[in-house]
Parts: sequence; structure tokens; C-alpha cells
Amino acid sequence: MLVINNDDILKIVSYKEILDAIEYAYKVYNDESYYMPDRFHVDYKNKTLLYMPCFVEESFGTKILTIFPENINKGIPSLDGVMLLNDYETGKPTCMMDGKTLTALRTGAVGGVGIKHTTPENVNSVGLIGAGVQGFYQLIYACQVRNFENIYIFDPYSKNIESFVERLQKQLSLEIEIIICNDSKDLLKKSDVIITTTTATSPTLPENPELLKGKHFIGIGSYKPNMREFPDSLYPLLDSVYVDADIALEESGDLIQPINKGILDKNNIKRFSDFLLSASDEEKYKVKNSTSFFKSVGIAVFDLIVAERIYKVALEKDVGYKVK
Repeated sequence: MLVINNDDILKIVSYKEILDAIEYAYKVYNDESYYMPDRFHVDYKNKTLLYMPCFVEESFGTKILTIFPENINKGIPSLDGVMLLNDYETGKPTCMMDGKTLTALRTGAVGGVGIKHTTPENVNSVGLIGAGVQGFYQLIYACQVRNFENIYIFDPYSKNIESFVERLQKQLSLEIEIIICNDSKDLLKKSDVIITTTTATSPTLPENPELLKGKHFIGIGSYKPNMREFPDSLYPLLDSVYVDADIALEESGDLIQPINKGILDKNNIKRFSDFLLSASDEEKYKVKNSTSFFKSVGIAVFDLIVAERIYKVALEKDVGYKVK
């Protein structure tokens, strides 16, 4: 079995390769050429265990994650885990890799693909609410698909936001200006694209339709029914909400709560894979040039496709170490 750690993954794969893998994963999802049981989700005393198996043609694997929010107070990531790949014929484990790095890269790429296909090419500013690991990679991938000139960041709970900015600046062009905002209203005013990566249980953006109108929203947090990042006043501005997976309607408070309130019609929630692969040029133009909302909760088929890509590159470049 090959073991691939965090440094190995970051060393061998490019952001473009991961973006390409996610776009391919959407095709697999849309074709339904996979078997993906419901994720096994355990909550106990503010601790979460996620167990996510998946099969595609000639490949299968399982991602196992722990989410411990209190780790933030200990200075360590709240999310951790491993991804296991298995031989399709025998079930023998072939690879184990860092699950938190895989999750960060593939989630960042999911957001990046969302931005690529729901925003016009001339957007020049992006705002991030939530300066954590997910937020970091969301901005990395955002800058892979659009030529942003300004990045705005707001996180009232971050103790090291300046360090976050320093690390981000090292990864991006020095021509991109990064500004820390005092509140989400200021960020909303200045940003064409807004990304949210929080565990908030109430909206992180103001109830102000005039400020929300014409913006492009990428929702990455809100993976539980009680979590909410977006305000009620956003939904009447939208023709459709695009989701990365059908399970989002059962998991995300940003869909469940407005549906229950009657301000979001289920019929207006559409698969992003349908839009990506089948939408007409007219529909794509309309989405890019109006208020748009892409909501992601993530699914195991994304992890498996990206993990297989990483494993293949690791074998080609002889990276990682083998254990019996």
C-alpha cells in the first residue's frame, strides 16, 4: 500500500489537474455511473464522524473524516482524516492519503469550477467570509479561474487573520491586493463574487437585497440543517439555485430553511452537473449576468475521482512510501 502525506500531495499535483478532475467527476455524477451509499454521519458531543464510500468503474475507495470544531482553540485543524483506495478486483488497500488535504483541494476545486461557470470573465473582486483552511483553498482556486485584482476577507472569529493573509499572498500574484474588512456589509459592497466557508447557524450576510443583487455567491459551509450562511432576501433575487449534489436538499440549512419558509421553491433548485454539461449558451449567459448562487455540500464521488488522480500521479513520479 502506498502512503501519501500532505507534503506529497501538494508537491505532485497542480491546481489545474484537480479542477479538471472535478469537471470529469461531474460527468460521472450526471451519468450516474457510480455507486455511492449515503454517507454515514455520526454526531456526538459536538464531534462529527463522516464515513464516505464510493464505487466508480474499475475503482473504489472510502474517505473517513473527523470534524472537531473545538480544535480551533487548540491551534489545530478542525477537520482531519484519511482516504483509502482499494484494488477493484480484490479489495486490497492500494493507497492511503491525507484526508484533510484531499478535502481542502477538491472542495476548493468544486468552488473554483462553480465560479468558472456561474460568473462573467470580467469579475475583478472576490470576498471571503471564513478565513480557515477551506477559505484558503477557495481563494486559491478562485484565482485559478478568474483574474481577480482584489480579495476582501472577513472573519470575526479568526485570531490569526493577518497570518492567513500572509500565507495567501505567498501563493498568489503580488499584483492581487488583499484587504481585511471590518464587517460582511463592507465586504459585500466591494465584492463581485462572495464565498462563504463558515459553520454559522445564522446568516453571515446582511438582509439587504440592494447589496445582494447582481452578485455571485458560492456557498461552501452549511453542511447541516441547522447551519445557515445566506439571508432570506437573497432567494427572491434568484431564478435558480445550483447544487453540486441532490443530497444538498437534505443536508444544507441554506436550502432546507428557506424551502420551509416558502421563499425558495424546490423546483428552482437544479443540478450543477446538468447546467455544466447541458445548458444552452443563452442559459449560461443569463446565469453569469444575473444574481447567482452555487451551493456545495460535497460528495464521495468527487473525493474518489480526485484521489485516483493523485494516486496515479504519485505512481508516475515515484512519490510516497510503501507499507506492507
